Amino acid sequence: MDDVTTDSLLDGRVSLLQPRKGHRAGSDAVLLAASAPVRPRDVVIDVGASTGAVGLMAAARAKEARFVFVERDRDLAELCRLNCRANGISGEVVVTDVLDPAARLAAGLQPESADLVLTNPPFLEEGRARLSPDRGRAAAHALPSGGLEAWVRACVSLLKPKGRLVLIHRADRLADCLGAAGGRLGGLSLRFIHPAEGEPAIRLLLSGTKGSRAPLTILPPLILHGPDGRFTPRAAAIHRGEAWLS
Repeated sequence: MDDVTTDSLLDGRVSLLQPRKGHRAGSDAVLLAASAPVRPRDVVIDVGASTGAVGLMAAARAKEARFVFVERDRDLAELCRLNCRANGISGEVVVTDVLDPAARLAAGLQPESADLVLTNPPFLEEGRARLSPDRGRAAAHALPSGGLEAWVRACVSLLKPKGRLVLIHRADRLADCLGAAGGRLGGLSLRFIHPAEGEPAIRLLLSGTKGSRAPLTILPPLILHGPDGRFTPRAAAIHRGEAWLS
């Protein structure tokens, strides 16, 4: 398969088939998986799973949990199935548009069925940003106008009462993320990701509990790179799968 590469994550603990071009798993997936509070026997749904990087990395530390991968692109979903098999994960891959409630039900995604939902939503919305000319990258990165709130609403609908949602997004979409979570999630925890000391945050990690009324907590930031341009010791340990953020 010339259009697919085989890559490794977490210092070789996870093997990943993914398209050579278009959207590819990287630090965002690693950081989201590192923030996943997976417990034994949890039902974990990776929404917008692509080829399964986030769920597979979360499963690398909690294989006794049940993992469900939701992806609308059939080619990516097939790669996700192959990746589950290659990594010894008996995950279920569901092909559906998570924004369509009827399609979710028809595909077997039941409301209030998950203990934990992990998601890396498309970062852009139509009409608010210039989209990539690459169709695969554009589809992975773009939502309809107002789609972030609909995406979070869909994710929350999959959570059991007291279930937890964890998402990663661009730091400049903080207001939108908090707005989407408002009234749906409580006990919010927010962590900013900075490329280097003294530089503005580029990503945020936001988690919350369905039905909670606890206040927002601001967690210590994560600095990715030191003055030499290399990962900081903590960021390097996270990318090797030796440290976690949850």
